[in-house]
Parts: sequence; structure tokens; C-alpha cells
Amino acid sequence: MTSTPHYRELRAELEALTTEAFRPELSEIDRLPTREIARLMNAEDATVPAAVAERLPQIAAAIDAVAERMARGGRLIYAGAGTAGRLGVLDASECPPTFNTDPARVTGLIAGGPEAMVTSVEGAEDSRDLAVEALDALGLTPDDTVVGVSASGRTPYAIGAVEHARARGALTIGLACNADSALAAAAEHGIEIVVGPELLTGSTRLKAGTAQKLVLNMISTITMIRLGKTYGNLMVDVRASNEKLRARSRRIVALATGAPDDEVERALAATDGEVKNAILTLLTGVDAPTAARLLRDSDGHLRAALEAARG
Repeated sequence: MTSTPHYRELRAELEALTTEAFRPELSEIDRLPTREIARLMNAEDATVPAAVAERLPQIAAAIDAVAERMARGGRLIYAGAGTAGRLGVLDASECPPTFNTDPARVTGLIAGGPEAMVTSVEGAEDSRDLAVEALDALGLTPDDTVVGVSASGRTPYAIGAVEHARARGALTIGLACNADSALAAAAEHGIEIVVGPELLTGSTRLKAGTAQKLVLNMISTITMIRLGKTYGNLMVDVRASNEKLRARSRRIVALATGAPDDEVERALAATDGEVKNAILTLLTGVDAPTAARLLRDSDGHLRAALEAARG
């Protein structure tokens, strides 16, 4: 069967991508001992942090822009297909329990909808319209940020999301794993983590997926640090929704204040389990209502509230 001009063109486009490159030296990997394959894979994975490090200036600039908008009430929205989309949904879903954010503040959109988290939705990644519809349903504002994620940097869903968001005045970031990508070019902040060819040709859930996970971790975590969701390296906005997190809350208060267990328990009880408020009462001696007011006046920044209480 002869291929159509469209598919010949698509094949040529894919073959030009670093993430799709074939590595002849690995052509008999299936004949190697398991331990040797594991060693090769581990060595490949070890190169990813260095590739991320090369783009730290671009990553930091993007994060500062995100934090500025989120401080005004904006949202962080990831958009991608396949592995890239799943990683965005994963990162977004972990923000509420980690930083006590409203689930709507950090959101992940995946081509094909929630079903695509666990199964392939044919053709969804090729639709820019699906991305536009998903973003319109959220009611984008100029304070929002849309991060398009695509290993190839050519996925229509991710590019469509970024182009539509930019036209609506939102901040846009394009995260790709190939140089000179259409996605990075479409975004205000382009971040290209070039990890090179994969161990399995074209399997971008490997190094490319790892790189995307690392960068998404940076975007959400450092943004939350900038927004005052931490005190030092302590997660003082943690939501104590289960026994493990309740124990963690007690430990965080103890680490931040040096107070004995009985005082920690009393402070948490007086502040309805709010870690920041408990720390503020223990370190400054103010009562729970005053702690709540100081934190409101400081936009939730514990260090600023401590300074105000002591000043």
C-alpha cells in the first residue's frame, strides 16, 4: 500500500525530531541481560537533570511570571496529550494536599478528557479545537497561565492551547523536548529541554517524560514558595486530610518552633489545625484570632506575619 503525501510529510517531520531518532547501537538491546539493560536505562536517565540545568534561566523567568499572576488570583493550567497531559494532571492534582490550594487554582487539561488518563483517545492530540473548547469552559483571564506540554513540540492540542491562551491575554509557556519547536515559538516563554534520542525509539514517556516531570515540579513548587505556601522548606500550608498528614502537621509545627508536643497540640487545637497560625501563636505569643488576622493582612506569608507581630 502506498502512503499518501500527508503521511509521507508527517513521517519526514517525525524523523527530523531528536526525540524520534533511531540509535543503531541499541538495535540489539533485547538480546542483552536484564541487568545490562537496566544499567543502560539508568545511564540514560542520569543525563536528564543536566539537560534541565541548561534551561534554568528560562525556567526561572517563567516561574516568576507565573507567581506574579497567581498572586493576583490567576490560575495555573497545564495542557497536553498522552504522557505530557497525564504529567500535567498529576502535578495539578498534587497541589491541593501539598499546598492547600483550591483545586481550581492549578488544573491539568488532557486531550480526550479524563478518560485519556488511563486509555488512549484516538485523534484527540491532533485537535486544536478540543484545546480551545476546554480553555473556553474555564473562562480564561489575563491573570491565568497556560503551560502547553509536548515532547515533540508539535502536538496540535498543546500548540492550540497556547495560541488560544495568548490571544486571550493569558501568560503562556511552551515546554518541549526538541529544539526550535513550534510549541516554544508559540508561547511567551519557551522552554526546550533537549534530552536526545530515547532508549526505545520514539518512546517519549522515558527521558522526555522525566524532563517534563522535573520542570513541572519546579513550576508548581517554586511558584508556591513565592506565594508564601512554605516557611523555609516546611510545607506550612499542608492540608491535614488524613492521619499521615495530621502527624506531618504536628511535626512541621514542632520543627518550625522547637515547641514540645503538648504545646504543639494546644496550638493546633486553638487554631483549628492551621499550621501557619499555630506556628505564629507559638513563636510570637499572639492568640489565634490575632494570628489569623496577621496572616490575612500578609496574604498568607508567614514570615511577613511574624515580622508584623514582632514589630
